Amino acid sequence: MVTSQVPCSESTLTDRYQTTVPAPVRKYLGLNKNDKICYTLHPDGAVLISRGEPAANDPILENFLDLLAQDMQKNPKNLRPINSDLVNKVQSLVSEVNFDINEPLADEDE
Repeated sequence: MVTSQVPCSESTLTDRYQTTVPAPVRKYLGLNKNDKICYTLHPDGAVLISRGEPAANDPILENFLDLLAQDMQKNPKNLRPINSDLVNKVQSLVSEVNFDINEPLADEDE
């Protein structure tokens, strides 16, 4: 188990089980926005937090995106702007959807 020579850095767990990584920890691990964090659980109850590995690229998604890019280059005539009817339709489908990231999760979502 790692022993610390520096004061503990604390953060609060929200109702959605989210927290902010304290600035000293972010600085020490060299973390930036959207970086991955790895939690290693030890049998004695200790949890080691470390910098995670960047997510590997999905080869299937990459191939699909490459196919789309090639098709757009070969057939630019097929590209069309989104028309206002489609925008209105999408807006009507989501107009009743409300989302608050700070709202606690329902018991069945825990």
